[in-house]
Amino acid sequence: MPSAVAGKNPAVEKTKLCMMLFLASEALFFVMLVLAYVYFRSAVSSGPTAHSSLDPAVTGVYTVFLLASSGTVWLAGRGLKKQRRYSFFGWLAASVMLGAVFLAGQGLEYAKLLREQVSISRNLFGTTFFTLTGIHGIHVLIGLVLLTILFGLGLSGNSGRKQSIAFESISLYWHFVDAVWVVIFSIVYLWSAA
Repeated sequence: MPSAVAGKNPAVEKTKLCMMLFLASEALFFVMLVLAYVYFRSAVSSGPTAHSSLDPAVTGVYTVFLLASSGTVWLAGRGLKKQRRYSFFGWLAASVMLGAVFLAGQGLEYAKLLREQVSISRNLFGTTFFTLTGIHGIHVLIGLVLLTILFGLGLSGNSGRKQSIAFESISLYWHFVDAVWVVIFSIVYLWSAA
């Protein structure tokens, strides 16, 4: 069956469509989590709050690492399209490392908060903060696993059209995760902590 768009691979288009539909459902999920955080923000009458507990400057540094990983994923995609294996693998490895630094930063922040007796069960701030950022962190971890699998498959010689299709879908997912973090960082760290 020919593609509806001249020059486009139907398998790529179906895969991208499926990923975009999945990401649309994830976007709705994150919208609900963010709205819950915003709604319950004003209900915190005692105990820790974003303003008293969070350090936007430190988290901002880790945010730069995550956002930079979107750039390196894009550069890896360019390397893949131009069939430059070393460029592809180098930028893909950089993406994984940058994402891992972000996750490590989130882990350090969680450890600091837990030492300060800020937990998911402490109050509404703790509940909504850990739920929102924790679910995002799980999405980052999934993205890192997918990027690492893609890296490993490429090293083992599994490349070509299927690798390109997989990379396009995974890169869409990764850019989505980064975009979600921009919203979370803006609302939780910049607006709430102000």
